Amino acid sequence: MSVRRVRDIDWTRWRAVDPATLVFVIKGGRILLIRKKRGLGAGKVNGPGGRLEAGETFGQCAVREVQEELGVIPLHLTKLGQHAFQFVDGYSTYVHVFRATDFVGTPVETDEAVPLWFTLTDLPYHDMWEDDRYWLPLVIQRRRFAGRWVFEGDQMLDFELDVYPLVGLGLNSG
Repeated sequence: MSVRRVRDIDWTRWRAVDPATLVFVIKGGRILLIRKKRGLGAGKVNGPGGRLEAGETFGQCAVREVQEELGVIPLHLTKLGQHAFQFVDGYSTYVHVFRATDFVGTPVETDEAVPLWFTLTDLPYHDMWEDDRYWLPLVIQRRRFAGRWVFEGDQMLDFELDVYPLVGLGLNSG
């Protein structure tokens, strides 16, 4: 059977090829994003992040990926959500999404990414993955969520997004 819709997948048995993280640093009414230079989503604007390495927690992965891609250490990480992405070509990734409220260092361009700052009211959705417009506002609002997404290349075919109550300041998990 060809996977084209969320309901085509038995999510109780689904396992991702790659577990990964995304991190969104939000400080002073602005959000730190990147333009990816390589890998999945190259050329798109997104949060820094990447694949989980053996022996890492998702929180450790989130910090490492931000350091590798931007040269800064994110602070006060809060896990807000997770996404199960299934691509029709068989690739899949399970992404843990974090919000950080500060960082140490100065964001710099690396071989992997170009740092970009945006105001929270002027996000570049036209340069982002199609799903971001549905859930990135939840990160900004400190809402918890879980999404299931089906993509064919860059095109989103279907999704389900569960949204949970607001997260109080000072809560931390991951």
